[in-house]
Amino acid sequence: MAREYLKKATLTSTSDASDVHDIVRGILSDIEAGGDDSAREYAAKFDKYDGNIILTPEEIEAAAALVPEKLKADIRFAHDNVKRFAEAQKATVSDVELEIQPGLIAGQKAIPVNAAGCYIPGGRYSHIASAIMTVTTAKVAGCGHITATSPPRPGVGVAPAIVYAAHICGADKIMALGGVQGVAAMTYGLFGLPEANILVGPGNQFVAEAKRILFGRVGIDMIAGPTDSLVLADADADPMIAAVDLVSQAEHGYNSPVWLVTDSRELAEKVMSLVPDLIEDLPELNRDNARAAWRDYAEVILCADREEMAACSDKYAPEHLTVQAADLDWWLERLSCYGSLFLGEETTVSYGDKASGTNHVLPTSGAASYTGGLSVHKYMKIVTWQRSTPEGSKRVAEATARISRLEGMEGHARAADVRLAKYFPGENFDLTAEE
Repeated sequence: MAREYLKKATLTSTSDASDVHDIVRGILSDIEAGGDDSAREYAAKFDKYDGNIILTPEEIEAAAALVPEKLKADIRFAHDNVKRFAEAQKATVSDVELEIQPGLIAGQKAIPVNAAGCYIPGGRYSHIASAIMTVTTAKVAGCGHITATSPPRPGVGVAPAIVYAAHICGADKIMALGGVQGVAAMTYGLFGLPEANILVGPGNQFVAEAKRILFGRVGIDMIAGPTDSLVLADADADPMIAAVDLVSQAEHGYNSPVWLVTDSRELAEKVMSLVPDLIEDLPELNRDNARAAWRDYAEVILCADREEMAACSDKYAPEHLTVQAADLDWWLERLSCYGSLFLGEETTVSYGDKASGTNHVLPTSGAASYTGGLSVHKYMKIVTWQRSTPEGSKRVAEATARISRLEGMEGHARAADVRLAKYFPGENFDLTAEE
């Protein structure tokens, strides 16, 4: 049967996209020209903050003292999980050395970037987990300097739990600066910071646009849109768990799509009946977000079988993908387009978002069809090198000269010619590209 939409979205994640490009470019230009003073002015304008920009050790210590001990233990637990997973990821990349031809050696090196800038949202929610995810991976990668920045609140500054998390995860400097001005300060090396080589971390549409504009001047992890999640569930799935998982992700924002894909009409109808009450039971802000996301962006799709379910999921390429179905190994092997995969009801996106070890900075809006999420590898440059003996270069030089002349690149050819003439005087080489 063809896929049947039991619930169809009326909007997409880009339906209400506004043109923020000119606003962001103007702010970036102002701050690049005006430096520290301009960044402070924007902090006062947008964050209503006129306190210290770079937190002192005393301020960090004072913030940590405000964090309850139980929460500190939870942050350390999450940090340890993320750190150990990042270390395992780093171990998958190693330096390589290979003798391509006798006397000709080529190699690979993995070199961390010098300076990383980590943006940690602090608007509607204090994104403690984003501090853990971004700073920890940069630290494990071996970045020489890590700056963490987060929006301050009037009269409060950066949320104490964010300060504590960024500090224990290895941030060298913590800034009380949000939005475009925070991104700009890290990029331009304001307030005595080194200029960032890479910017990472989620943020609102203004932060995303700033990263888009600055990409090329600096590296970025990705350009993130509204978070999205898809649940694959068969007839044996627990409808309550599936419904709670959908609602838990819809609370991210009013335009956060959630999708249920199933081969069971009965399960689909049960989930749809449960969701509204689960949403209404949330606190007010979360409820408003989830209600709008479910009403305007959510979809429930009925498929003929698991193969069609998998194909549908791969087409959506969700940021988060949950499988609540039999034969989890089959799904792990079959599925190919997702930011992070959660197999079985015993795990959930919320675990990955907060504490289980995999990173929660993930591709959105279908980008999982071509890229993965933030990892230790994002901070590392894979570079190559080579060296050779004269004899090892002989055959390469001949091939280079002839290929270059066929392409019409005589200068390239002569760079090979001169070495052949030096290393093998008196030998005759046919270095033309003709028969």
